[in-house]
Amino acid sequence: MDETPLQTESPGADAPLMPGLDLPETPVDQGYQVLARKYRPDTFEDLIGQDAMVRTLTNAFAAGRIAHAYMLTGVRGVGKTTTARLIARALNYKSETVDAPHMELTERGEHCDAIARSAHVDVMEMDAASRTGVGDIREILDGVRYAPVSGRYKVYIIDEVHMLSTSAFNALLKTLEEPPEHAKFIFATTEIRKVPVTVLSRCQRFDLKRIDREVLTDHLARICGLEGANVERDGLSLIARAAEGSVRDALSLLDQAIVQGADSDAAVDAAQIRDMLGLADRARVLDLLEHALQVRTSDAIHELAALYDAGGDPVVISRDLLEYIHALSRVKAVGSAADLGESAETLDRLVALAGPLSLGQLTRFWKIMLTGLDDVRAAPDALAAAEMTLLRLIAAAGLPAPEDAARLLASTPPAPADAPAPAAMEAPGKPERQVEAVVAPPAIPESAAAEPAFPGLDSFEDLIRMLQQKRDIALQSDVERFVRPVSFKPPSMTFQPAEEAPSDLAQKLARRLLEWTGERWAILADVEAVGGETWFERRQREKEERRQQALKDPALVQAMELFPDATLKRIIEPPADVPQDAAPASTENKA
Repeated sequence: MDETPLQTESPGADAPLMPGLDLPETPVDQGYQVLARKYRPDTFEDLIGQDAMVRTLTNAFAAGRIAHAYMLTGVRGVGKTTTARLIARALNYKSETVDAPHMELTERGEHCDAIARSAHVDVMEMDAASRTGVGDIREILDGVRYAPVSGRYKVYIIDEVHMLSTSAFNALLKTLEEPPEHAKFIFATTEIRKVPVTVLSRCQRFDLKRIDREVLTDHLARICGLEGANVERDGLSLIARAAEGSVRDALSLLDQAIVQGADSDAAVDAAQIRDMLGLADRARVLDLLEHALQVRTSDAIHELAALYDAGGDPVVISRDLLEYIHALSRVKAVGSAADLGESAETLDRLVALAGPLSLGQLTRFWKIMLTGLDDVRAAPDALAAAEMTLLRLIAAAGLPAPEDAARLLASTPPAPADAPAPAAMEAPGKPERQVEAVVAPPAIPESAAAEPAFPGLDSFEDLIRMLQQKRDIALQSDVERFVRPVSFKPPSMTFQPAEEAPSDLAQKLARRLLEWTGERWAILADVEAVGGETWFERRQREKEERRQQALKDPALVQAMELFPDATLKRIIEPPADVPQDAAPASTENKA
């Protein structure tokens, strides 16, 4: 059997197709080349969205400060492997006019084509995902000590370097620390945290960023122009959004999008792209959010069902709702100048929708949708989970803003005796504030407006005295130790709960006050408010102040000098009808 190896490369242009036979040459059909390969960057100027890295490398090469090892990290498809090959070309650049490391690769150098094809003898590429062992690394290290064959440097490109085993990393460390002058290492990884810090510390690290949506959309539009493809910009924006900052993913999706219009002269529109991607209509998702935030429950449920019937994925719909709530928060924070990457029409709708909302409400909505997105992903019935999340969002939209609730409770007058007690109000999920009741203010006669609502209970000190009189020891202890008063306007009170305060302290106090005064009280425990001292802290402070004042009394100072071993044990308060200066502090011998 003939064991001559098969020829794996096409013959040159001047060589006959088959040696020894006088046959005409026939061009070999290489087939269609996907856009991700066809438009791979050929120079550093072609890299999009990585200006900081290119600027750093350009300055380093110009100054002759070239590192011996580089670590390129970033998500899939942002250009790590492409950048590694460009750096290898720059390191070995040689042309008729330049024979030195050079970042300007516009003019093809002597080694550029071979390195770009991964066919250069001095540039070794290794995929660590398939070659993870220490033996694979030793094969590389055995050749490091030899000088390059034709290039200036031997360049080792290791892709997915985080996949190497611990022993492989250990074998690499010594060479990375003291490499030969002719050796350069370029590592690429999507999981930088899995790379040992001992390796990272020996490399110059570059974080390749996700490509901004607008920048990526412009890039896709340029490629469509080069390909003669007609795709609407809204459709390209959908592709850029679905690619999540990955150029390779975006070009792969563009390949699919272009063929959507192969049987027609019309442009490929956003609807066709949306069908291809399986995305719900973003405009309809904004309609859904508008129904929810305006508490139109029936419309919201029907819109969610319509989106699902049209092919929308509940997870994608939930994520879109979450993104729109984030967009509303940015609009509320910085106004219509917020850079959202949305169309002008969508931005106008977001500004109008954010107008009546507060940042406190939007923060609450974000938390609900963030938790709901996890529920939708994990639920056996994703649509049911999305519907329940939507209902929680609607319920939260029907509540007053947290700051409005606090102001309302702080100024609510007593309810009529025959008025039914409303249910306790709290935000969905973990409550931020504990509220006993919210009641509508009744009409108060003008003549009675100036009269105190609760004679003898006009301050927090009066409340403490009432607790002492009623001998509710447990509640009195909790109020004295854990209540930091913020405002006290009968029949309402706001306080900041101290650490370890019982979660139902506000409810217990409101129930007791209802029993003792016959009126319903609004007690608000606000963890975000800044209250004063607790009653216990106040007593301790006053006790210490009295002690310090007594220690300064001239008579006591003289007594302490006469009896050096004496110490102040207690201070006896004088009766109310005795002048303060007639009752000296008491001292006792420490013995």
